[in-house]
Amino acid sequence: MKKKKNTSANDNFAAKCKVKKVGILTGGGDCPGLNAVIRAVTKTLIGRYNVEVIGFKDGFRGLVLNQTKRLTYMTVSGILDRGGTILGSSNKDNPFHFGQMRNGRMIYSDLSRQTMQTYRKNNLDALICLGGDGTMSIANDLIKKGMNIIGVPKTIDNDLMETDRTFGFDTSVSIVTEAVDRLRTTAASHHRCLVVETMGRYAGWIALEAGIAGGADVILIPEIPFNPSLVCDVVDSRFSHHKHYTIILVAEGAKWEGGEMVVERTVKDSPDPVRLGGIGKVVATFIEESTGVESRAIVLGHVQRGGTPTAFDRVLATRYGYRAAELAAAGDFGKIVCLKGSDITEVAITRVANKCRTVPLDSPLIKAARATGTYFGNEPEIYTKKRRRKRMPVEAG
Repeated sequence: MKKKKNTSANDNFAAKCKVKKVGILTGGGDCPGLNAVIRAVTKTLIGRYNVEVIGFKDGFRGLVLNQTKRLTYMTVSGILDRGGTILGSSNKDNPFHFGQMRNGRMIYSDLSRQTMQTYRKNNLDALICLGGDGTMSIANDLIKKGMNIIGVPKTIDNDLMETDRTFGFDTSVSIVTEAVDRLRTTAASHHRCLVVETMGRYAGWIALEAGIAGGADVILIPEIPFNPSLVCDVVDSRFSHHKHYTIILVAEGAKWEGGEMVVERTVKDSPDPVRLGGIGKVVATFIEESTGVESRAIVLGHVQRGGTPTAFDRVLATRYGYRAAELAAAGDFGKIVCLKGSDITEVAITRVANKCRTVPLDSPLIKAARATGTYFGNEPEIYTKKRRRKRMPVEAG
């Protein structure tokens, strides 16, 4: 009787694999956990399926200009705990509206055809895109042109639809919470009101969860327009009850009733040109002028995106990367991996593109925060004094 040829488990996996070469890029802003995903994708595809992996430098820019980096076990070794991305990233270079300097002027062109040529020139069977809603929107447009894409949800803002958690969010919340813990001691020492401005764009997830974790007295988020007079009443009430400091967390997209989000600047060559910022200073100035309590605004800025990822984000990023590699090997394209409860699953990228996941008004987190004494700037029952206050500066919006 003829003996069967022994084959390893990996040989069996490789025999069923639908792809031979896969690309990967990191779009949008940098984020803790990107390298952990790159590592998981690369090691899974090479070690289990014997698939070649290349990275595109600086997001979609590398895909347009064919700037690549071969990924191996060695290139992804030791990067699990590193922040940022070894491939580089960009939140400006949209292949459908790509900017190039010509004769001292920035000229924008649709280079999506050139992008497809790069994809084919590298003999790619699939492309794995790590990014937020802007990246997934571009990915969805490239899918329509015939590219095989798998998405991985990345953003500290946690604002992607169809997933309970994006990697990078937990790290950001931890950083903001630590900052609040440190600021509380100086606020108490100087009897001040400290207004801490967080990132988050049009969603208040970072401010909400970090505010709960840090025990903030007031949390201001985009989903709940606030009454500035009520915020001042919280400050007055705390001082009248011998609590001589106040911590306020305000998301960069927060706005007062009847007002607009505060825009710091616009970036014309970005998929989302609006850059929010400055609401913290507006709120702090209003409180000080209305209550007489010395107030300061602290903008945490990009520190929220930097540094080593938390253990939670490392695990989540690894699970995402592994699942993305499995989808690629199975030829299951046009999907984005996501977290539902404790399970990793996937949905069509079309369900994520051009959408934003905001905090629902009936969120259990908001209910828990209110029950434990945190205000959101719209609770009329906290009035302690009926004072005439000046209006918020409309021009600030």
